[in-house]
Amino acid sequence: MRRFRAAAFNLVFFVGTAAFGVAGLPFLLTPRRTAMRFGRFWAQAVLWALKVIVGLDGDIRGRENIPAGACLIAMKHQSMWDTLMLPPLLGDPAVVIKRELQFVPFYGWYATRAGSIFIDRQGGAGALRRMVAAAKRAIAAGRPVVIFPQGTRTAPGLPIEAAPYQPGVAALYRELGVPLVPAAVNSGLYWGRRAFMKRPGRIAVQFLEPIPPGLPRRDVMTMLQARIEEATAALEREAGYR
Repeated sequence: MRRFRAAAFNLVFFVGTAAFGVAGLPFLLTPRRTAMRFGRFWAQAVLWALKVIVGLDGDIRGRENIPAGACLIAMKHQSMWDTLMLPPLLGDPAVVIKRELQFVPFYGWYATRAGSIFIDRQGGAGALRRMVAAAKRAIAAGRPVVIFPQGTRTAPGLPIEAAPYQPGVAALYRELGVPLVPAAVNSGLYWGRRAFMKRPGRIAVQFLEPIPPGLPRRDVMTMLQARIEEATAALEREAGYR
C-alpha cells in the first residue's frame, strides 16, 4: 500500500507540476511578489497532496524564534520537503540554491522570477560575492534569506566530515548584519534524496534561538554547527531513527 501511495503521489507531483508550470507562464511577466504568490500556491498544493495521498505532514516548531522582517536562516537540508515548506511558512523568502537549478524548465524560471539566490558552487570568491550582493538586496527589501549551510541535501546520520559546513553562511552572517536562525529537520527519514518512497508520518522542523549579529566567524560557525547537528539528531531519535 505504501508503494502504491508513493507512486500515486509521484504521478500527481510530476503531472501536476507540469500543468502548473504551463498554466502559470503568464506569471513570469508579473511583478516578483506576484510570481512568488503563484510559487507559494504551488508549494501549498504539493504539500496538501503529500498529506492526502501519502499521509505525510509537517510539524513546525520554534516559530517564535523567527524574527519579523529580515533575517538569515541556516537550515539543515535532507529533502525536497524542506524547500517546499519555506514559502508557505515565511511568505517571501530568498532561498540560496545551486545554480544548476536555474536551468531546470519551469522550476528554474519561476525560482528566478520569484527572487531566489543562485550560487555557483564551483565559482570561488566571485560567486560568493555575487551571492552576498543578492542577499543584501533581499535583506534591504525586508525578506528573510535562507541558506542550507552544507550546500546540499544530506542523509540522516551522515557524518559531518562527509558534508562539512560551507563558508557561504559565514560570509552572509558577516556581511548582512542580521540575526542568524539555526534550523534542524528530520525530513530525510520520510522523503529521502531522489527516493521513490515517501513514508507516512510527521516531519519535524525546529527553528532554534537566533544567534545575534557581530560575533567572530569561528565562534559563529562552531555554535551554528553544534546547534543544528544536536537538534537534528534529537529530531531523528524522536522519530525512531537509531
